[in-house]
Amino acid sequence: MILTRILALVPFLGILLGAIFLGNDSGLIIGLPVLFAWLIAWIILTSIIMAIIYACDPANRTHDHR
Repeated sequence: MILTRILALVPFLGILLGAIFLGNDSGLIIGLPVLFAWLIAWIILTSIIMAIIYACDPANRTHDHR
């Protein structure tokens, strides 16, 4: 239960800290500004993390769909 709450906090911290530390960077990653590439990566990672949280939730393990 605690692990899922910590995992849910990770995307928020990743996006927030990336915006703080990478906001003034003028480099490029795959032709995108660093902050934009960072945010796109976190959108994808957030989907993966939420799927892990969903799989770990005991409420989703029952298969009774009445």
